[in-house]
Amino acid sequence: MVGCGGVGSHCVSALARSGASTIRLIDFDQVSLSSLNRHAVATLADVGTPKVHCLRKRLQAVTPWVTFDCRNQLFNLAEADTLLNPTSDGKKPDFVIDAIDNIDSKVALLAYCHQNGLKVISSMGAGCKSDPTRIFIGDISTSAEDPLSRSTRRRLRAPPYNISSGIPVVYSSEKSGPGKAQLLPLPEEEFQKGKVGELAPLQDFRVRILPVLGTMPAAFGYALANHVILTTAGYPVEYIEAKGREKMYDGILAQLQSSEEKLARFTMARENGQDPDVQGLKLPVTAADVGYVVEEVYRGRSAISGVPTRLALVRWRRPEGKTVNVNEEGQKSSTIQLRDLVCMTKEEAAVHEREVLRGSKSVEELYDDEIVAWVQGRIEEEIWYERFR
Repeated sequence: MVGCGGVGSHCVSALARSGASTIRLIDFDQVSLSSLNRHAVATLADVGTPKVHCLRKRLQAVTPWVTFDCRNQLFNLAEADTLLNPTSDGKKPDFVIDAIDNIDSKVALLAYCHQNGLKVISSMGAGCKSDPTRIFIGDISTSAEDPLSRSTRRRLRAPPYNISSGIPVVYSSEKSGPGKAQLLPLPEEEFQKGKVGELAPLQDFRVRILPVLGTMPAAFGYALANHVILTTAGYPVEYIEAKGREKMYDGILAQLQSSEEKLARFTMARENGQDPDVQGLKLPVTAADVGYVVEEVYRGRSAISGVPTRLALVRWRRPEGKTVNVNEEGQKSSTIQLRDLVCMTKEEAAVHEREVLRGSKSVEELYDDEIVAWVQGRIEEEIWYERFR
């Protein structure tokens, strides 16, 4: 069990009570006052003690026959071999359960388990969630309405991991909305006290905790435990499957291919005064890349209207340099990069191509300031994520 907070503590409690005989607990954190509304067993007297020892102490009073192997450490890739090593009798973990809320540690753990053939299940975010009927168990590729899930998928999809599926997760399909819990901006006087990042317990670690309804981490934890118990026992499991969107991605890729060929003809004809042959122009973009840009960068919606259907990808700005590269064999390939793309409906993309890519308008002239700023924010975010590729 990696992560022994609200979700992890309920999961461990259920496993101990259900017959798990040896449980390794991995967590660097201590019980805090804010833990008490969601932790399975912590009391006021446990505040300030390591979470792993709090769990062991309380659960041994309930299940004294369970062996708890406590590791009061932060999980990271450098320590993975040690923290996930076999027991003294050579037994590998039957299951690894991820209930980490730090993105770097979470990605490192899931990638390690995936690459080393260890069974793993991961909890996505329970913060700001309130509807237990929207909790699902499914592949990580199907989880959508959750920032932690989105960031985890995005990092796993990028090199060196290149993992887009194959990891089961517990997630909520609940959408945020007016009146629902959210993390409010810090007031200006808080910034005057110093750099916010200095408040984090570790570098690049969370500074604040999302609002948490105490019942939701428990529901996530029991769903994790339920999956582990059924899978380990070989009990038949038939989860509701989310509909795949692979055919949609293939269609969007074909549309992008056509769009790039038209743009290449237009720009090369304007430069050379002749109609070039760009049939079969190669794109450095795959259907998986399309899914990444549509789902992770633009949240599955048009950046212009917010519409989630009839989607297309198109260059955001008119290219300043070459649109086509030619290699030694004469093969032509597009110069497009993922950061160049924006998600629109097919109708919006047609107008965009006519007015911006092959016309004389800039995006600032065609769209309002809010749309331009939002798209630019997505592009800058993608540039930041490119460091993981």
